[in-house]
Amino acid sequence: MSGTITIPQANPGAGYRALKGEIDAAVARALESGWYILGGEGRAFEEEFSAWLGAGKTVGCGNGTDAIALALRGQGIGPGCAVATVSHTAVATVAAIEMVGATPLLIDIDPVHYTLDPAALADALAHPPAGLPPVRAVILVHLYGQPGDVLAIRDLCRHHGLALIEDCAQAHGARQDGQRVGTFGDAATFSFYPTKNMGALGDGGAVVMHDTNQATEVAALRQYGWHKHYISDSAGVNSRLDELQAAILRVKLKHIDAQNARRQAIAAAYDAALEGSALVRPARRPGADHVFHLYVVRSAERDALQGRLREAGIGSGIHYPAPVHLQPAYDGRVAMGPTGLAQTERASREVLSLPLYPELTDEQVARVCEVLRGL
Repeated sequence: MSGTITIPQANPGAGYRALKGEIDAAVARALESGWYILGGEGRAFEEEFSAWLGAGKTVGCGNGTDAIALALRGQGIGPGCAVATVSHTAVATVAAIEMVGATPLLIDIDPVHYTLDPAALADALAHPPAGLPPVRAVILVHLYGQPGDVLAIRDLCRHHGLALIEDCAQAHGARQDGQRVGTFGDAATFSFYPTKNMGALGDGGAVVMHDTNQATEVAALRQYGWHKHYISDSAGVNSRLDELQAAILRVKLKHIDAQNARRQAIAAAYDAALEGSALVRPARRPGADHVFHLYVVRSAERDALQGRLREAGIGSGIHYPAPVHLQPAYDGRVAMGPTGLAQTERASREVLSLPLYPELTDEQVARVCEVLRGL
């Protein structure tokens, strides 16, 4: 039937089925252990994830939003501090800043790569809005699978004495100059939401700290501030990565690099299909290894484009339809940098995500490419 989606934009169920035997065995192992919170599976995953990343100490937690909040607290960020980040992101990034009592400062994006613009950040640091608390940290969102301009932003943070937190929720395995994202800043955060490049079958997150003492504190904060059982040395929270999800993620971790390579191959096929098209294809930052959490095209006629794809049975998504600063909960009350957010607002009207997940078959990719060539 015309308009029936036969190739969805995302398909986490296919990700489970592709690894069903390994995942089912891992879940059975965790169930049979009799230990379901902060046990051996979680500890093993934390160690294996740090080894894969190549740096830092991993602390599992309940979700990616909590990971950001815990990372901020691990850096001493709270009331009386401002945190600079982007509005073109999942609302979780900004929500986490407010969770710890800090004040968000929203900065415009680079219109080519859709990530935090270093020039706009430099302007905001030089000319912060009146009445804003001192900026103490920057959250760099590595968006759509592409590293942000991490080297330039790290230099700015060092110059101004700011903590740099990398939000890697959409960039598991991405690299800049051969180095994985999550290893450049003072802390990094990951989400394991089911549609991520490395997704759990439920919720989950992780904080990666590069200071052992801070990692120990974050590990305590995720469980009521306990360094000693039942004794809270600080006011913590309950945000633990459960053993079932940790077991599943240990399986997913073994396959993430191969799955990212498949994503890159699909992206290359889409690039070729769109050669000469009026649609703007995803740019690659020099020296970056883009892992294509999303394949995002851009068009001034985005809504019509989405309709044409739907009629052809091709699913798509909009990431994100409304910048954080224009959403009802934040509109009119969040600070923004002196350059404004014009590029952010324009991108939100024009971006569209095409189907991209490792389990897409060659036939499905060919069908999407056929439709793209006919647009």
